[in-house]
Amino acid sequence: MERKDEGLQALGKKTEYSFEYSAKLLETFDNKHPDNDYWVRFNCPEFTSLCPITGQPDFAEIRISYIPNVKMVESKSLKLYLFSFRNHGEFHEDCVNKIMKDLVALMEPKYLEVTGIFTPRGGISIYPYANYAMKGTKYEALAEQRFFNHQ
Repeated sequence: MERKDEGLQALGKKTEYSFEYSAKLLETFDNKHPDNDYWVRFNCPEFTSLCPITGQPDFAEIRISYIPNVKMVESKSLKLYLFSFRNHGEFHEDCVNKIMKDLVALMEPKYLEVTGIFTPRGGISIYPYANYAMKGTKYEALAEQRFFNHQ
């Protein structure tokens, strides 16, 4: 089956950017290897959002790693989704948690983690981290181990 048969809307079309946050931009496709455990990692070095107090831009690298279950996130839709934060006012920690929750709701992965490596503002850089594991599975132990050993 070709990707175009999976109902993907963004892939293969002219890129249209949304300037308002929207989780509806995210799309999935079927994981062809749901019986295998494997990592998928996205590095998004050009993430921007706005400080909700000052309106000043915040810049970050967003790192997303997950072990897929049945569905996987389509990368162009992820890019458009992350771009939708560009004019969205949200604290760093909120952005990371929102991204994690939106991806969990979209894909129901076995395991997922999101790290934000925000550039310094006022001499302080913030690196929020959030993770998720499918309840009642072996991945809960992974989530706990990675969370408590996170640096």
